[in-house]
Amino acid sequence: MNRTPAFYGLFFLVVLAALLFRVSGLELRPMHHDEANQAVKFGSLLEEGKYRYDPTQHHGPSLYYLTLPFAWIGSGTSFASLSEVTLRLVPAVFGAAIILMLLLLKDGYSPPALFFSGILAAVSPVMVYYNRFYIQETLLVFFLVGAIASGWRYLQERRWGWAAAAGFFSGMMFATKETCIILFAAATGSLVLVRVLGGSIKSRENPESKEKNSRRATLVHLLVFGGTALAVSILFFSSFFQNPRGILDSVLAFKTYFGRAAGAGFHSHPFPYYLKMLAYSRYGNGPVWSEALVLILALVGCAAVFLNRSQQMSERLFLRFTFFFTILATAIYSLIPYKTPWNILPFYIGIILLAGQGVVFLLNLSRKVIVQSLVILILGVGLCHLGLQSYRANFIYSADPRNPYVYAQTSPDFNNLVQRVEEIARFHPEHKQMLIKVITHPDEAWPLPWYLRSFGKVGYWQEVEEAGPLSDVPLIISSTDKVDRLQLQIRDSYQSEYYGLRPEVLLALHIRKDLWDKFIKERTLK
Repeated sequence: MNRTPAFYGLFFLVVLAALLFRVSGLELRPMHHDEANQAVKFGSLLEEGKYRYDPTQHHGPSLYYLTLPFAWIGSGTSFASLSEVTLRLVPAVFGAAIILMLLLLKDGYSPPALFFSGILAAVSPVMVYYNRFYIQETLLVFFLVGAIASGWRYLQERRWGWAAAAGFFSGMMFATKETCIILFAAATGSLVLVRVLGGSIKSRENPESKEKNSRRATLVHLLVFGGTALAVSILFFSSFFQNPRGILDSVLAFKTYFGRAAGAGFHSHPFPYYLKMLAYSRYGNGPVWSEALVLILALVGCAAVFLNRSQQMSERLFLRFTFFFTILATAIYSLIPYKTPWNILPFYIGIILLAGQGVVFLLNLSRKVIVQSLVILILGVGLCHLGLQSYRANFIYSADPRNPYVYAQTSPDFNNLVQRVEEIARFHPEHKQMLIKVITHPDEAWPLPWYLRSFGKVGYWQEVEEAGPLSDVPLIISSTDKVDRLQLQIRDSYQSEYYGLRPEVLLALHIRKDLWDKFIKERTLK
């Protein structure tokens, strides 16, 4: 499979299939509280044109600024008109673009290896599931692949354009999420290890300049790389010079995140958490989930890095870099106690690249057609299994706790609470301008701010006593542990209903009796 029009045609079909898989049914899963948090933060930028980096929450600014064109096309500048689909289109499109970006590695990976890596990335359940999440991880992986690919091409050609591209993607990584430093450390360590093993990439001769490989040229290119990365970071963190303080905050933020990584609390998980989730998962009577095929192929790819001597030196060196980068990034992420499942993506792309190489290695073990046919057959069955799991994860078990990728996910029952609020608003004289008081713990308030974004008078309090008079409020939403104290004020003048927020977490909706009676009367007449 050479780099022919047929290869590029097949590769683009893979990208198209990946895109369709990622953009279909984006509205099916309720907004996760992390997604809602990001969405409300973006709402300020959309409607007011203002953004200030928060060094303690939300992560970097790139997600919000890159969402703007999607929002302008989908809903204009109205936050209330914004939809889950519009927001989730951002990571979905970038998720498919990750596969397209792999083409920049064409001189480091053979075309067949890139092709098989692309297919695995297209159908991988964990990749597809989190490429449909409105959070930063997908963008971080996209920029990571761009930085590695640009850096690789620079090492081969020594052109300042590739140095600038590598700087741009590195700057965007920094402007996306603070965990980029893990990836920078893994990449740097990998380059050192490749060098220690006696590998160095010689650039191709370029008649345009005899000084391409001189120390002076290299220094200039390093300045181009660093200057571009710095410029991109400054632009985004300063909100395009509207908030200079954001530049300093982007550095100070690491104190917060280092502390969070050490004191993980609820998010503390053991070392093998990520690999176990990939290898085998089953909860209750749910189906078995496994990406063992990718892991096994990646192990074969690791062996191929050192056993296959038929590769060109440049390809061998890049495979070694991928090997070391994947090992280091996986180890660092696994050693940090603070773990959320979507953090798997930045190192899993390395595992997928090694798996693609593993497929090629197996196909080249024997020239016998029957052996190669058997490898293709096993791979085909495995890809169908991965595709089936992706379908289940995103269209059947998208919010089901039996899905291993579901993590503190908002329950589908929460949609019923939102629907009830919408229904009751029709019977109030002020409709969506009626007063709603929310009395919950901070972690139980989300994703209410997103779902109540079209209501004009919504207030949030942590304690009943702080919320002021409650006896005449049309709607009150509370945590279940607030109900007893709440009843001391509202007594029998409200109808209370309970809805699932997340597994084992309920919210109470208290509806003033006159509104409840009107609602029941209309429903009875129907």
